[in-house]
Amino acid sequence: MTDYPTLTLNDDRQIPQLGFGTFKMKGDDATQPVKTAIETGYWLIDTASIYENEEGVGKGIGDWSDIFLQTKVWNDHQGYESAKQAARDSLERLGREHVDMLIIHWPCPDKGKFVDTWKAFVELRDEGLAKSIGVSNFREQDLKAIVDATGVVPALNQIELHPAFQQRELRRVHEEMGIVTQCWSPLGQGDGLENETISRIANETDSSAAAVVLAWHLHHGLLPIPKASSEDHIKDNFSALKLALSDDQIAAIDALDSEDGRIGPDPAEFC
Repeated sequence: MTDYPTLTLNDDRQIPQLGFGTFKMKGDDATQPVKTAIETGYWLIDTASIYENEEGVGKGIGDWSDIFLQTKVWNDHQGYESAKQAARDSLERLGREHVDMLIIHWPCPDKGKFVDTWKAFVELRDEGLAKSIGVSNFREQDLKAIVDATGVVPALNQIELHPAFQQRELRRVHEEMGIVTQCWSPLGQGDGLENETISRIANETDSSAAAVVLAWHLHHGLLPIPKASSEDHIKDNFSALKLALSDDQIAAIDALDSEDGRIGPDPAEFC
């Protein structure tokens, strides 16, 4: 991992700052892209039980035992016992004895089970089945609820975050609580790549729009996990690690934030 930027988690472990996402890659369709990503240099691979590709991801990782691997427990498996079983099932599909990061996929506040799920996660970590534990799509009140109940602060919160939806208030909460911000749909599912400001900066830096957006994430200490299937896109996203944007360029992208920029579901309602 020489020259690969990392962030320090609140459990003192290091996490690679640029990850590889596998959303919408079903089954073995994930195997070759994961192999290509690792050969390109990615050191973090993200999956989830609901993606139905954990076996394919495991095949793609193969003998690379030091890859930072993370997966997520889906909403239907929330609750103390069911979350424990779901985590073990994921490990079996991945072909691993542990994952580096185990994540609650959504809080599902109406179900009222995420605190019990988090208690199970703490025990799974203590048993060595997950080296670190985190959450995804949690709001401030959800984060505080699990910390109040267990005293254990999530290592990260994986949230929707891209130039049109920058989540500044939640990022502030993360900083105060010592939680790393990991970003799903960091490119806005491609919708923002044709933005005039992004295109201008891409021309100025002789880079792709995707690399510009990912460099913006990295500049702010965020951890993006872009998904790509083709070798060209996988390598192009990785090139963001070598791209430094000017203060003016960063400020221009900062100005793209929008109150109605959310693409995915609202965590308050989704389950």
